[in-house]
Amino acid sequence: MDENEWLAARFEQHRPRLRAVAYRMLGSLADADDAVQDAWLRLSRSDADQIDNLGGWLTTVVARECLHMLRSRRRRREDPFATHLPDLVVIPDGDLDPEQEALLADSVSLALLVVLDQLTPAERLAFVLHDMFDLPFEEIAGIAGRTPAAARQLASRARRRVHGAEIPSPDPDLARQRQVVRAFYAAAWTGDFDALVQALDPDVVLRTDFGTARPATVVRGAEAVAKQARAPRGGQLRPALVNGAIGTLITRDGQPFSVMAFTVAGDKIVRIDVVRDPDRVHRLASALLNSALLNSALLNQAERTMG
Repeated sequence: MDENEWLAARFEQHRPRLRAVAYRMLGSLADADDAVQDAWLRLSRSDADQIDNLGGWLTTVVARECLHMLRSRRRRREDPFATHLPDLVVIPDGDLDPEQEALLADSVSLALLVVLDQLTPAERLAFVLHDMFDLPFEEIAGIAGRTPAAARQLASRARRRVHGAEIPSPDPDLARQRQVVRAFYAAAWTGDFDALVQALDPDVVLRTDFGTARPATVVRGAEAVAKQARAPRGGQLRPALVNGAIGTLITRDGQPFSVMAFTVAGDKIVRIDVVRDPDRVHRLASALLNSALLNSALLNQAERTMG
């Protein structure tokens, strides 16, 4: 293994954490990948032997690039990102082992990402790096160009806004989440209004993202949301996990129609996030299908090996 291969292998060890930092900072998978790629380019042009803490160095590079992206995004008034749902992480739903479920439980919820989008770039940086990744304020201060005391204040302000949003904590039991969501769909398919209301929290919120062509809509309250819940003609459901929670890809006449993500707490649906933007839905559907094919291929390979 030559020096470049050795350096690339070390970088790949850090890639998952770097991507997690960037996704929480930016709410965009494509932008997160760009920030991580920028870190690799900078590393490949640097003298790696002079870097004592590679993980810390890479985190600093990614965080600074994310901060630059957030500030640029904030300056572009025409950028509709803040009014629409962040990117979704969608994988096929299925039988997961306890270790996989534990990993998914650490996923960042859509509701939290929406709140993070409302923070200033510096507040988001301080909150994500300190509260989610345990970086000390001394390091955050260097990234943000602030004093450690100022970085602490940024994180404190962000924390108050996050807590003030009263983001519901989803039930950790995915099996129980599935039961509640299945009951919701069964009621929607049969048009049972009372059963729909029963599956919903009285203060449930339904948020629908139609893309940049029109504003997102928000509906509140069990009865109001139940009136919106009806099965599309020719619709079919493909179970999925969306940011670690139960979700669904809905197709109509075989074509991707929408992606729904549910937040279940206390055996009630407290939040439903829906993506109806055709471009985003088709991309998510493609990613979901590719994940399903990959899982199937791995399963077949394992079965052949065991055989």
